[in-house]
Amino acid sequence: MVSARRAHLLAFALLALANLFWAGNWILGRALRDAYDPVTLNFWRWVVAVLALAPFALHQIPGKLATIRRHAGLLALLALAGVAVFQTLVYLGLRTTTAINAVLLNSSAPLFMMLCSWVIERVGATRRQIAGMLVSLIGVLVIVSHGEPGILLQLEFRAGDAWILIAMPVWGIYSVLLKRCPPDLGGVSMLFVISLAGLAMLAPAFALEALHAPPRWPTAGEAAALLYMGLAASVGAIICWNCGVALVGANAAGFTLPLLPVFGAVLAMVFLGETFQVFHAAGFATILSGIMLATSVASFRTRLT
Repeated sequence: MVSARRAHLLAFALLALANLFWAGNWILGRALRDAYDPVTLNFWRWVVAVLALAPFALHQIPGKLATIRRHAGLLALLALAGVAVFQTLVYLGLRTTTAINAVLLNSSAPLFMMLCSWVIERVGATRRQIAGMLVSLIGVLVIVSHGEPGILLQLEFRAGDAWILIAMPVWGIYSVLLKRCPPDLGGVSMLFVISLAGLAMLAPAFALEALHAPPRWPTAGEAAALLYMGLAASVGAIICWNCGVALVGANAAGFTLPLLPVFGAVLAMVFLGETFQVFHAAGFATILSGIMLATSVASFRTRLT
C-alpha cells in the first residue's frame, strides 16, 4: 500500500501539472475569442483529444464494453459536465470578461466543489480545508489587486462573468462523480469514452454554428493553439486531474485550483513580457501556504489506509 506521504506528493504534483496545463488553455481561450465561437473552439479541442487518445484506447475498448454499458449513465454525465458544458461556458465567458475577473471567479471553484461533495456524496470539509481555502483566496486577491486592495473595489463585472461562475459548479459535479468510475475501465479508456461522448454532444451545436458561419482553416498560430488545447489541456491535464482526484478526493483536489492563476501569471511573464513584482511573490507564497494547509497528509490519511 502506498504511503500517505508519497501519495500526497504524487497527487499534489499531478494536480499542479493539471493546473499548469489549464492556465495555458485559459490564456489561449482569451486570445482566440474573436477567431472561434465557444462551441467551435471546444469542438475542435476535443477532436484533437479524441484523435490523440484513439491509438492507445481503441484496442482496450472491446474488452471493456460490458463495463461501459453498465456505467453508461455515469459516463454520459461526465461527458456532459466535463467535456461539453464546462469548457464551452468558460470560452463563452472569456469572450466578454477580463483576465482579472476570470481569475477571481476561478478561485471560487474550491467552494463549489465542497458544496457538490456535500450534496452528492454527503462529504463535508474539515476546518483545516476551509482555512486553507480562505488563505489561498487571500493570495489570489493579493495578485489580482497588485497588492492594493482599493483596486478590487474598482472591478466591473460583465456578462461573461456569469458564464464562468456557472461553469464552476459544473466542474465540481464532474470531479465529485469521478470517484464513482469503475477502476477496471482505466484512465485512458475512460477519458477516450467521455471525450468521444462529449464530442457527440457538441456535434449538433457545432453543425448549427457551421451553417451560420462556415468553418475556415486555422492559421499556423491558431492550429498550434488548438493542438495545445487538445493535447495538453484536454488529454494531459484531465488524466493528471483524474489521477489526483482518485488519490485524494474531489475536496482536497479542489484546493489546488488557486494554482491556476499563479501559473497564469507566470505564463504571462514568460510569453507576454510582464514583470515579476513583490506582490506576485507575496501572493504566490500565500496561495501555496493555503494549499499545503488544506491538502496536508493528515487531512486525507484515512482515505489511503
